[in-house]
Amino acid sequence: MAHHHHHHGHGHHGHDHSHGPSAAVIAGDRKVAWAIAVNLALTVAQVIGGIAAGSLALIADAIHNLSDAASLVIAFGARRIARRPSDPAMTFGYGRAEIVAALINYTTLIVIALYLAYEGVWRLIEPQPVLGWVVVIIAGIALVIDVVTALLTYRLSKESVNIRAAFLHNVADALGSVGVIVAGTLIILYDWRIVDAIVTLGIAAYILWHVSREIGGVIRILMQGSPADIPAEDVVARLVNVPGVDSVHHLHVWQIDEREASVEAHLVLTDEAAARPDVVRRAAKKALAADFGIMHSTLELETRDACCPDATPIGHAAPATGTLVAH
Repeated sequence: MAHHHHHHGHGHHGHDHSHGPSAAVIAGDRKVAWAIAVNLALTVAQVIGGIAAGSLALIADAIHNLSDAASLVIAFGARRIARRPSDPAMTFGYGRAEIVAALINYTTLIVIALYLAYEGVWRLIEPQPVLGWVVVIIAGIALVIDVVTALLTYRLSKESVNIRAAFLHNVADALGSVGVIVAGTLIILYDWRIVDAIVTLGIAAYILWHVSREIGGVIRILMQGSPADIPAEDVVARLVNVPGVDSVHHLHVWQIDEREASVEAHLVLTDEAAARPDVVRRAAKKALAADFGIMHSTLELETRDACCPDATPIGHAAPATGTLVAH
């Protein structure tokens, strides 16, 4: 089978390592690094303040911000790893590092949300005395930091599921701070303690709702699923329509990362087309690029009398029991 040159259409993919990452990518790195620095600085300040003031609330909040910093560190590391060129160990490159990092961060968010829900329920049953003023002031400081972090990572979160997961950690934290300020204020004014629990449960629900919307797509990529916007059936139908193609089998559509889809398939040529396989291959690749934006396809061309027996159009059939009868 002739090797086609991979003409990857998207330059922002970083396949061209001749001149290193683009200015936008470096600016993005710098923003994430700043977000980490801000969160770590706040953590240190809160721990010192908490020990000095004897406030458990301050130390608890410090741990929160440390978890933010950790999620950003994971995202930042994955961003850097993802840009490495492919090598013999990782022939597909390292782009999926970002997908793995997103899965880790979404999973920790689920754990945090469930813990918050547990705390909230517990506080509904037994409302805790809360030191209104101390808590409100701390939450105010934390809110400022969370907003700064969110602003630093907001634009990047639009185009990267990896940064989006870390961004959600921050938004969840910012909401936590807002909730604490609201609850603290109401406690100072009206001694209305149950509001603390209600706010906590609301935040837990918000986090879980967000994660449930994002984590499916991440798992789908890791499971080698076909992209949501490119159903495998459509790809089969399109390839069968290419002149000279008799049938299609062993078709796989998958995503290396969130930006790029790949296809591999076996095409059985009509008897007339068997003499000119290159024409058919070119036409098939052109169709995939034009209709689905798929720039990377590996196509195996077979003749009718020498094709795989009992093949399924999509994927590989379960191994058949008994003997295979040649057609």
